[in-house]
Amino acid sequence: MTVPKLALTENTDAAVGKTRADVLVIGTLQGEDGPELAAGADVADAAFDGKLADVLGTLGATGKAEEIVKLPALGKLPAGVVLAVGLGKQKDGTVTAEQVRRAAGAAARALSGTDRAFVTLSALDLQATAEGVALGAYAFTEYRSAKGDGPLAKADLVSPAEGAPRDHKATLKAATAIAESVIIARDLINTPPNDLYPASFADRAKKLAEANGLDFEVLDEKALKRKGFGGILGVGGGSARLPRLLRVGWKPAKAGKKVALVGKGITFDSGGISIKPAAGMDHMTSDMSGAAAVLASVVLAAKLKYPVEVTAHIPLAENLPSGSAYRPGDVLTMYGGKTVEVLNTDAEGRLVLADAIVRAAEENPDYLIETSTLTGAQVVALGNRTAGVMGSDEFRDRVATIMQSTGEGGWAMPLPDELRADLDSRLADLANVSGHRWGGMLVAGIFLREFVAEGLPWAHIDIAGPSFNTSAPWGYTGKGGTGVPVRTIAAVLADIADQG
Repeated sequence: MTVPKLALTENTDAAVGKTRADVLVIGTLQGEDGPELAAGADVADAAFDGKLADVLGTLGATGKAEEIVKLPALGKLPAGVVLAVGLGKQKDGTVTAEQVRRAAGAAARALSGTDRAFVTLSALDLQATAEGVALGAYAFTEYRSAKGDGPLAKADLVSPAEGAPRDHKATLKAATAIAESVIIARDLINTPPNDLYPASFADRAKKLAEANGLDFEVLDEKALKRKGFGGILGVGGGSARLPRLLRVGWKPAKAGKKVALVGKGITFDSGGISIKPAAGMDHMTSDMSGAAAVLASVVLAAKLKYPVEVTAHIPLAENLPSGSAYRPGDVLTMYGGKTVEVLNTDAEGRLVLADAIVRAAEENPDYLIETSTLTGAQVVALGNRTAGVMGSDEFRDRVATIMQSTGEGGWAMPLPDELRADLDSRLADLANVSGHRWGGMLVAGIFLREFVAEGLPWAHIDIAGPSFNTSAPWGYTGKGGTGVPVRTIAAVLADIADQG
């Protein structure tokens, strides 16, 4: 785990002017006539005789989002370099938390190899800055023989001008814990499938559970067969590395509500007999992003001591073609007794999730949150950064709204009743896919709804695109696993703790 050491510095001109660092990070805004300095840049501006914005403009700065401009401090400041990072245009006269988070992340990425930076963006939003710096500095170098310069080692964050120091410390502690949990998910996603498979994922989960005082249970292939988890066994039957089902739980002394989390854990997805095209198949190492997210989320619930009982149910399998693999045309008997005709073995995620959803509902939770890289149709409909949120109407909208507020993005999607007929089977209770390509994300959500207990408020977050970044880094997001939607789940749990 690579999280810079984050510390608070008092927000006074004297404290800012005397804090030694290699780099001083300030924010700029995109104004009508060039860059404008954001809050927190006063000391740096004074060192340049009030003309820092003009100097930056001369160097080509505009203040646009994530723009990086460096200039030497020329002995005017304790730091040797001033790094100006763009926040973009103000929205209704304010700078949003996500603008600050992305700017902080972009700055942290630009500071690779730096020992210590002093960051003034926290004058705008302490939590967003801390999260952005920690996540932007992330680098997964486990498998590189040459590790490079390494990420930013330490960041001093100026405390906001308003609020009590105790509150600032609590905010920094929470932001650091959230970032650490996102990084737990990123590390799992970025680990290659020859080292991360059902049994090894279970071993890592057990260590995290023991380190954080969580309940832990694992069902191996024998227990899964004995208890009738036909979906997980069917999907995982083609691999020599057999499936698992984990239960990881946080139970505080006084819990107001019970929340079940379910995350898809296909540690590698070839598509099975309905095999995927070779191009891009290496990205299918990320098909366990949902499992990584819910595991990291229950760890976070324990770290922040949420007054909510949180239990993660994590089905793990490798979907490979072999002589023992399940086939198109097979009928699986799922946990709980429903039968499913398999029409496409690449629609495997919904099968393992269905088993886990039924098991989760046996514990009578007040809410169910499920997340997975479920469908390529999510990317077609919403792109690579916006998750589709489906489920029971009220809770779905609540989760989607919170997801948007965290900056992770999310959009409420319907589950039209007329699409249920597309899953009718000639042999079983239902088929695992429809007979056409239309509304694929919604049809998958309808399939999952068949296994949700009646009356249970639930939300499914399809993160097929947002969970894994295959393009250039941006903001606080590098290439590879993103950790979406850990921050959303954390915010939903906090909201449930507060609102019920």
